[in-house]
Amino acid sequence: MTKKISLRRMKKNQKGVIVAVKVAGDLGRRIRDMGLVTGTEIIIQGRAPLNDPVALRIRGNTLTLRNNEADYIEVEVDEE
Repeated sequence: MTKKISLRRMKKNQKGVIVAVKVAGDLGRRIRDMGLVTGTEIIIQGRAPLNDPVALRIRGNTLTLRNNEADYIEVEVDEE
């Protein structure tokens, strides 16, 4: 069974698939330009000491996002 959560709520080593990017304008365009689009599989690699930013693996690359950016990305994950 799966559930939808924001990317910010994902835990280290958790995998998910992006189902929506819920922001428009320049920020939405920048997020999509980084490859964070619907249907893309991601895995959380880790977080900085204060949990911001978050590092994730996407298409063989490592990418970091601030939590305020990760809040706009909805991800489908397996329920634990």
